[in-house]
Amino acid sequence: MEAAITRYRVLALIVGTLLVLLTLGMVLKYGPTKMDAVVSIVAPLHGLLYMVYLVASYDVWRRVGWPLTRMVEIVLGGIVPFMTFFVERRVVRDARAVAAAQPVAEPAAKA
Repeated sequence: MEAAITRYRVLALIVGTLLVLLTLGMVLKYGPTKMDAVVSIVAPLHGLLYMVYLVASYDVWRRVGWPLTRMVEIVLGGIVPFMTFFVERRVVRDARAVAAAQPVAEPAAKA
C-alpha cells in the first residue's frame, strides 16, 4: 500500500502546484496584463495530470476502504486552489495509519 500512497502523494503535490500556477495565470490573463501564455501552457498539463491524480486517488481510496464522501473530498482537492496540500497531508496520514493497522501477510511455506 505504501507504493500507492507515494504515487498519490507525488501526483497531489504536482497537481496542487500546477493548480496554483493556473490560478496565477488566470489572474494574469484576465487582469490588467492580458498575458495568457501561462494559462495556455499550464492548463492542458494540469488537466492531463489531474486525470492521473484521479486514478491514483481512486487506488488509495479503494485500498483503504474509505466512504464515498472521502473520495469527494480528495477529488475536490485537485480543483480548489491550495486545498490539495491540506487534503494530501490528511490522506497520507490517515492511509498510513490504516496500513499500519492491517496485519502483514505471511509468505506461503514451500512444500
